[in-house]
Amino acid sequence: MKTFTLGTSLLILAIALATYCLEAEAQVCRPSGNIRGRKPPPGKCNQENNSDCCVEGKLYPIYRCSPTVSSNTKAVLTLNSFQAGGDGGGPSECDNQYHSDDTPVVALSTGWYGKGRRCLNDIVISANGRSVRAKVVDECDSTMGCDGDHDYQPPCNNNIVDASKAVWEALGVSRDNWGEMDITWSDA
Repeated sequence: MKTFTLGTSLLILAIALATYCLEAEAQVCRPSGNIRGRKPPPGKCNQENNSDCCVEGKLYPIYRCSPTVSSNTKAVLTLNSFQAGGDGGGPSECDNQYHSDDTPVVALSTGWYGKGRRCLNDIVISANGRSVRAKVVDECDSTMGCDGDHDYQPPCNNNIVDASKAVWEALGVSRDNWGEMDITWSDA
């Protein structure tokens, strides 16, 4: 009887552990709150690359997480300037430098950025039957926005790879289609 009880207990424990692991793997990243948009002071929202400016009173979701990374992580590619004076705002978070838009560099949503864990590492971005390696140099902040530090732009969604024009060119996207595009990416 003790063997049966021990065996049953181990089986129940194994099932519970497997269920917990599957639930953790399948967790969805949900908004962790909202921020209310503020009207930018005149001339303070940089709209290069068709960037949006915050709308006064509008609620924007914020995220502290991003979807789980895999060998084929789905994301939305957006266009960003990493040069001084560009719509990316200040210098890049990873190295406190500006980067030429002719260099394949990206900013990742807060969860994927992982408090700098991917800083200066390459990722591989795929779309249009092409792939390009790009260096992670910045965070696309999903937790804050609509303030001077973020050029009065809304917070990033939780699934953004914000890329320089060099990435868009390497993927063979015509300029008139630059802006947003579904992609996949993985750590290099």
